[in-house]
Amino acid sequence: MKLLLAVDSSPASKEALRHVAARVWPAGSAACVLSVVDIGRMGGLIDTGPLLNAMTEAAELLVKSESEVIAHSGLETTTAVTVGHPSSSIVEYAKQWGADSIYLGSHGHRGLTRFLLGSVSKSVVHSAPCSVGIIRAAAPSGANTTSTPSLRVLLATDGSEFSVSAARSIASRPWPPGSQFRIISVAEVAESGVEPWYTDSVVLEELQRLNQRHCQEAIDAADTILGEAGLAPAEEAFIGLPKASILDDAERWHADLIVVGSHGRRGLDRILLGSVSESVAVHATCSVEVIRA
Repeated sequence: MKLLLAVDSSPASKEALRHVAARVWPAGSAACVLSVVDIGRMGGLIDTGPLLNAMTEAAELLVKSESEVIAHSGLETTTAVTVGHPSSSIVEYAKQWGADSIYLGSHGHRGLTRFLLGSVSKSVVHSAPCSVGIIRAAAPSGANTTSTPSLRVLLATDGSEFSVSAARSIASRPWPPGSQFRIISVAEVAESGVEPWYTDSVVLEELQRLNQRHCQEAIDAADTILGEAGLAPAEEAFIGLPKASILDDAERWHADLIVVGSHGRRGLDRILLGSVSESVAVHATCSVEVIRA
């Protein structure tokens, strides 16, 4: 597995690096620590002058220092520095290097607001050619805060091929002893539309029944995949709005990690991806991995 770790010198980035270093990875996994010299911080001026040189040198020192954290975890580690806009540069480097996953902190130098988070992390989730992990700091108060390295992993599935890939991703990886797994699926509420036939209560009830049945089938498929890997997940189905239901359940269960597919069964439209996977990645209070097939 090839892990691309995008870093800056912010506390959130350092936390993400420590989190990745503490994870258990398949044998033979390799990591590349990448820093992007942000041309936006130079007022859009790209030159070969002292400012660019100084920022590049600082980035090279950063990746060298941060790579030592990863190297101590046993991962084969390399470093890279590139110049450009962070989101597009991270995605482009992931393509060139052939990354299987990109990991980055939930916030960077530009601030802790959700709006600015969306400008980089959300863009990477949206455009990356591979899976993306948005790493957040330790769980909030009330969650499991013991020293055990075990994780609480929540898989949100809709039964699509991308959700199946997410389940297989979980099943294929080693996890710390004592880790717990949970599978959920959300049946969207069938709402009346403009056309008269669609407002018929019998039709709506049948649509809702089909939605619920599909949810259970999605859960059963994921449960089989995880079960064959020796994992024993709990499972539950909901009726409601997928984004809110996933986030609420993750918070109630004190999840350390949410895993979702990059697209749902509605199709490959990136707008529909943004309506669930991207929203979960941006707004969750824990780490999130968006898995691509």
